[in-house]
Amino acid sequence: MEIEKGKTAKYLKEKRPVPKEVTEQLKSFTKTKKAMLEALKEEHKTVPELAIELNMPKDEVVYQLMSLMKYGLIEPDGIDDMDEYFYYKIKENGKN
Repeated sequence: MEIEKGKTAKYLKEKRPVPKEVTEQLKSFTKTKKAMLEALKEEHKTVPELAIELNMPKDEVVYQLMSLMKYGLIEPDGIDDMDEYFYYKIKENGKN
């Protein structure tokens, strides 16, 4: 008896569809990720600079930055003149 490849996954997708809320959150994260990487493409930036440019609260910027660091897309790039904020840049081997 030959088992059809992917049959279990197909069955589970039919029986347990992904909630719309989860799909919307993923779309939002992807949109924000692209915007942040685009903002960091030209030069390194701090949390307040990104918050102003992207029109986002600082805490949301920090959360998104930490997610991007977790996945190896960005890295710290020094500290500002007043020793308050780190600069962040796209990692040399990071994907975008």
